[in-house]
Amino acid sequence: MPVTHADEGTRGDGPKRRGQTGDGGRGPDGTAARRGGGRGPRRRVLRWSATVLGLVILGTAGAGYLYYAHLNSNIRTGQRDIGSDLKAHRPTPNAAGQTPVNILLIGSDSRNSDENVALGGSRENRGNPPLGDVQMLIHLSADRKSAAVVSIPRDTRVDIPACTDPATGKHYPPVNTIINESLARGGAGCTLATWQNLTGVYIDHWMTIDFAGVVKMADAIGGVDVCVKQNVWDRPLPGVPGGSGLKLTAGTHTVKGKQALQWLRTRHAWGSDLLRARAQHMYLNSMIRTLTGQNIFTDTGRLMDLAEAATKSLQVSEEIGTVKKLYDLAMQLKTVPPDRITMTTMPNVPDPQNKNHVVPDGANAEKIWQMLRDDVPFDSHGDSAGDTSGRAKDTADGQKDEPAATARTTAPPAHADGDIGVLVQNGTRTAGLAAVGHRASEISQVLVGKGFTRARADASVTLSMDETVVRYPSADLKGDAERVAAALGIPSGAVQKSTDVSGVTVIVGADWRSGTAYPHQDPPKAGDIPENSDAINGADTSQCMDVYAPYRW
Repeated sequence: MPVTHADEGTRGDGPKRRGQTGDGGRGPDGTAARRGGGRGPRRRVLRWSATVLGLVILGTAGAGYLYYAHLNSNIRTGQRDIGSDLKAHRPTPNAAGQTPVNILLIGSDSRNSDENVALGGSRENRGNPPLGDVQMLIHLSADRKSAAVVSIPRDTRVDIPACTDPATGKHYPPVNTIINESLARGGAGCTLATWQNLTGVYIDHWMTIDFAGVVKMADAIGGVDVCVKQNVWDRPLPGVPGGSGLKLTAGTHTVKGKQALQWLRTRHAWGSDLLRARAQHMYLNSMIRTLTGQNIFTDTGRLMDLAEAATKSLQVSEEIGTVKKLYDLAMQLKTVPPDRITMTTMPNVPDPQNKNHVVPDGANAEKIWQMLRDDVPFDSHGDSAGDTSGRAKDTADGQKDEPAATARTTAPPAHADGDIGVLVQNGTRTAGLAAVGHRASEISQVLVGKGFTRARADASVTLSMDETVVRYPSADLKGDAERVAAALGIPSGAVQKSTDVSGVTVIVGADWRSGTAYPHQDPPKAGDIPENSDAINGADTSQCMDVYAPYRW
């Protein structure tokens, strides 16, 4: 086969002298080739450079793909919601088509590995289903300008709905007990269902982390600053076993690894489980400030360390079970400045059934849940835009005005008032209070007096519902349901489609425990959170924990 120009430099009888072409330095017409022209060394260098560059690019891309696949393989996932109750509905988008994002973060006390037993002690609990000792709801506003975190103390008595474990098929019946037991009744999907059942807030995702995961994450972050006002040593005392082992001198310290876990687990040295939540909130705020200050998202090495730790440490609900989805979620959270982040604890009061437990604090707890449902900022550094509650607002002339998207009577009634069948149920029971007797009968009689002669009370069931709602099963009854709500003065935002009912159903909630006129409630305003929510702003660097006297040294 003849040698072509493309073959020059790769074939021949021996090395060529500098400046020659492959055929002895002559061009096609027999004249001498120009020095440096034709197919000389420069062309060969360019060709080899391109080849090497191509291999580097392919190799880097291949390594990147393998690393991405490796991170994905680290991630463990589970079903988002395994509960049977449906009390939460997806929020209405704002004017820009955005909706909030709600993430439930669960800290597991699992001792089902050597590492977790070494870090958490309590070897006798190895093999038992883990409990959810730390539970926080992270709310990212629809406009991505603010965020709120609400903790529920582990010993809060609530209604846990029926749950079915997706791994084993085991069915757990509904129960009224402390909330940390929800994790042991089928997994994080049951805890999510419990929160939705309690709050009416639709929760998009869950994440769980155990003792070992906290240590890995703390090490990857490189340390977080915490502060104590006195020397602290959380250790066993006579008559009070346990303790995290945390031992610090007064002042500010950078904690990481096992010491970070000790800080997050400390309870006795602060004086209560409620104050443990405050210490956890301080840690999270400090962590966010640390990550923001280091700009870790532009530091490739640190970001890879954090990605490795996070994917190994977290278990997440299946719809966010890839590195890309977790990264996208992190990027959304990153946009919120620290002074627009508010950490809180659910307002609570002592449980009348058990002095060691608490229950939600009625109206104050409900106000927190309403602010989350309506996407009202917990801080006052922004505005109240984003309220999608559909509740009436006062206008300048004293009349009630409602957003166009939720204006009353958006569908015509299908029947005349006297032909609308209405079932009224009593939903006034709460975790801390018994149901008010005869409420369904009282409100059904109000409807009869207003011309809804087919209204009747359902005395066979007593429910727990924070807010009064009107439900309907199908689109053809929407107008009827809105007509009933209008007659009782119930906001149109409380009219919901639900497959749990067979006809128009009014459930009288804990917000209407007395009287025959529905109580008007002003919508919450930005920053107007209850005083007993123990709020901490993310930009507040002055926070420092008081140490309970017996644990000072």
